[in-house]
Amino acid sequence: MYDITSSIVTYNTKLDELKKAIESFLNTKLNVHLYISDNSPNNELEKYIKNIDDSRVSYIFNNKNGGYGWGHNQILKNIIGKSKYHLILNPDIYFNKGILEELFSYMEKNKDIGNIMPMVKYPNGDIQYLCKRIPTPKDLFLRKFCPFKSVIEKNNYKYEMRETGYNKIIDVPILSGCFMFIRNEVFNTVGIFDEQYFMYMEDFDLSRRIHEKYRTVFYPKVEIVHAHAKESFKNKKMAKIHLKAAIKYFNKWGWI
Repeated sequence: MYDITSSIVTYNTKLDELKKAIESFLNTKLNVHLYISDNSPNNELEKYIKNIDDSRVSYIFNNKNGGYGWGHNQILKNIIGKSKYHLILNPDIYFNKGILEELFSYMEKNKDIGNIMPMVKYPNGDIQYLCKRIPTPKDLFLRKFCPFKSVIEKNNYKYEMRETGYNKIIDVPILSGCFMFIRNEVFNTVGIFDEQYFMYMEDFDLSRRIHEKYRTVFYPKVEIVHAHAKESFKNKKMAKIHLKAAIKYFNKWGWI
């Protein structure tokens, strides 16, 4: 059994970013295996993965883009029970040696935790406020459509749990999907990603399901870097996809 398996879903992903993510994950003495689940229109990435020449990396070409959660599910369906922990990892994440060991050790000592997320920062060192309360329609729609920055910031302060200071270990109902360090047995209890979401909200949905059965914890004693682009704030097409996902989320979990 592996200590940690991990999956990265790619779609025309920048190689320099992916290289950092792969190297970060493999920089450990733990028994690990990484799966690249490629949703790209062609398998050009396969040659790059083979050149890595590391038996701890597997490449799967999906031959279609079924979405972010769907891409991870192609791996999750086959690794349940084959590792102690599974890391859902974005390709634009990188981190130092020792991070995996610290999270692994903490999870081993706290068997009631189902999902843990470290401190996440931008490349410039600023904190990404990725701890979330259970979202309401107001929380999500204000962030996307409100023209008044002061209103957004006031709402975000509460929604993103900023009053906690982001400087202590806390239980959080919604953790970001960019780095989900999940106890493998959790998937037997709550299932895998809901594939009705093409992109966005699938991490909220899974995190919330885990939170109903286990502790979901923010662990700021270690940190990672996330080169987050916030595409749905810049791209009208992605904003539309995000809106559709939010509607599906509230149709499932309730609007009130």
